[in-house]
Amino acid sequence: MSLVTLAAGPGFEAPGPEDFKFPDIAGGVTKPMVLIVLSVVIVFGFYWLTGRRALVVPSRAQFAGESVYRFVRDGVARDAIGPEFARFVPYLTALFSFVLVNNIFGIIPVLQFPSMSRIGFPAALALMSWLTFNYVGIRRKGLGTYLKQVCIPPDVPTWILPILIPLEFFQTIITRPLTLGLRLFANMFAGHLLLLVFILGGDFMLLHGSAALPFLSPFAFVMGIGMTIFEALIEVLQAYIFVLLTALYIAGALAEEH
Repeated sequence: MSLVTLAAGPGFEAPGPEDFKFPDIAGGVTKPMVLIVLSVVIVFGFYWLTGRRALVVPSRAQFAGESVYRFVRDGVARDAIGPEFARFVPYLTALFSFVLVNNIFGIIPVLQFPSMSRIGFPAALALMSWLTFNYVGIRRKGLGTYLKQVCIPPDVPTWILPILIPLEFFQTIITRPLTLGLRLFANMFAGHLLLLVFILGGDFMLLHGSAALPFLSPFAFVMGIGMTIFEALIEVLQAYIFVLLTALYIAGALAEEH
């Protein structure tokens, strides 16, 4: 990154947070909002098309849809939640698909923007997961018992409880949704920013650079391509991590002992 920014010279304006702000398309609607709606259409259309004609011997489309469902069911929900996993699979599958599609938007030509790099979207998803795991815990155990298990780990000396109870409450009730949303946001924001640096820096070096800079621009473009491949892996991984942590939080809320 330093090669691009320094070699391009003072005329190059490095991308920053302002590049994540978009003008209104119409009536307060912006590009990230359009991408979110588009992702809903894509996810709904994918599962509708792949599941509308379920056969004993699945077609290619049905196999694709069932593969994603089985991945979340067997690779996330069953292992993380345990015997009661089945009722949470639809939510976790929809969550994984939605986050994945919005992340992948960041490397699709023309779209080229990961919706989850806008903090409001991952924050809303984190809030949904927070409401879900707290709801199932309170419904299973009652508010008092649930808070007791959240705040008081078993076999802890009594003298340390005045310090431990606030820390456990803050960690479970306050910190979890914050870290869940911030982790997704930060990875998508940083990854997209790096892609902008290499691609825009290479373009500037090629078109506006002097001396040997135009000949160095291919290195920036090659790095941009490499970062795009790496970013694709991160986008899939972050969707998986978001859903896995949600499942683990649900499992913790259902467990008899915290």
